[in-house]
Amino acid sequence: MELNNVKDVPAALPAEPAATAGSPVDVLITGAGPTGIALAIDLARRGVTALLVERQDRLSPGARGTGVQPRTQEVYEDLGVIEAARAAGGPYPKMARWEDGRMTKVSDMIIGGEPTPARPYASALMIPQWRNLEVLRDRLTELGGSVLLNTEVTGFEQDADGVRGLLRAADGSLRTAHARYLVAADGGRSTIRRAIGVGMDGPSLPTGAALLADLAIEGLDRQHWHRWEQPNGAFVMLLPLAGTTDHFQCYVVDGSEPDTAPDAVRAAVAARTHLTVEQIREVVWSSVFRPKAGMADSFRAGRVFLAGDAAHIHSPAGGQGLNTSVQDAYNLGWKLGQVLRHGAPDALLDSYEAERRPIAARILETSSRLHRSGTMKRGRDLHQLDIGYPEGPLTRELRPAVPEGAPRAGDRAPDAPCATPDGTPVRLFDLFRGPHFTLLVLGETDLDTTALPTDRALLRTVRAAGPAPDLIDPDGHLRDAYGTAPGLYLIRPDGYIAAATPATGATAHATDALRPYLADTTARTAR
Repeated sequence: MELNNVKDVPAALPAEPAATAGSPVDVLITGAGPTGIALAIDLARRGVTALLVERQDRLSPGARGTGVQPRTQEVYEDLGVIEAARAAGGPYPKMARWEDGRMTKVSDMIIGGEPTPARPYASALMIPQWRNLEVLRDRLTELGGSVLLNTEVTGFEQDADGVRGLLRAADGSLRTAHARYLVAADGGRSTIRRAIGVGMDGPSLPTGAALLADLAIEGLDRQHWHRWEQPNGAFVMLLPLAGTTDHFQCYVVDGSEPDTAPDAVRAAVAARTHLTVEQIREVVWSSVFRPKAGMADSFRAGRVFLAGDAAHIHSPAGGQGLNTSVQDAYNLGWKLGQVLRHGAPDALLDSYEAERRPIAARILETSSRLHRSGTMKRGRDLHQLDIGYPEGPLTRELRPAVPEGAPRAGDRAPDAPCATPDGTPVRLFDLFRGPHFTLLVLGETDLDTTALPTDRALLRTVRAAGPAPDLIDPDGHLRDAYGTAPGLYLIRPDGYIAAATPATGATAHATDALRPYLADTTARTAR
């Protein structure tokens, strides 16, 4: 058994008094940011018990990362939070540059697009992070979960059977938590990462600090994202926050060490804009931002996983950090569900690092490059819709040649508006939604479904051809998204194509493709 001391922890974990003994859980999650709550949601809908602890006495305040990219919006749709997120957020406005008290130039900084049948979300959604967290927490509550505030993991030990963590409450009281796995989503300064001895390295970014604050401002229009520039390179930006009446996110760079005291914040903004101190009614939240970039040397150590900022830190340039973190949770969640509820081997969890670490490295390079360039413009290449796992260990492309226009195994599975045989509209995303795999059957095949798992919590088969189809394609959207060639697509619970097979010999191919994901599950009873 290995002991990991996070802080001033005793040499061994104390025996837990019976009166305070808690029930064992499947997963202990540290950190109730977007990563931790998204993971807790995904586990809850899979029937996986999780204990989510947060050392602060409330969810983190501040607008912080405001951009939810189109791919993350697809994740939110699957997790059941997209409607609430869209109601709480809105589009990014155009950027207005100010000189001598007047607007001189207006331009698009966040480049979006028009939704298509295959890509229903085409533009970044702006939502303050504090509100994003509330939306996620509310969904977790709906599913019967919760966040344990004022509680931090101060030490843990792991062995072949699980993890035993020492929890300290704000009043100093201690308790132990027993879990099969521990997921550290405790931020860039992760104490769990340091405790397991995993290093973090990354590109160097220009040194300096910026003032980041949320302000209540009177008399400034909310139709623009405002920017004032100084001859010495200093600048101020004020972004009207969607879902609020008068709040703006403020970003000030002037080369000095920021002072976050409310009066100092008001003075700093007034001195560099045409606003008066009186117009800045309230400093709702403020912080000092120092750009950092790095990636953990590994994302797993035994039964401990690193996710989100604990695994990788990004410059905010490009709006990638929060999105990459939520997608870490989305990747890890279904795999933990397969292991803990469907008997898949623990080795499946190794694919989390194999798939997510290359993605984190790619996005780290992109965000660091954008940071150094100083550009504010963010294009469609940042929407994360083209991210996939074509070279991943779980990907099986079994077609000798991929038909023209068809997605490959490892790609994101496109959406397509279709209909049931009685004419009821239905989208592929409606059928993919949930913790299950989906086997999409296109064209005539010799598939024998008796060779496949019958548990609908594990696998659902959707036929779009044959004498008794589940789907029809009246407008050709399914054909446009997946091509015209008959075949089978096995869609993972996180919306990526696990395997693609030709129609001929489909039974053997589908069974072979399922085995790496569902090993032994049909012979075991879910707990």
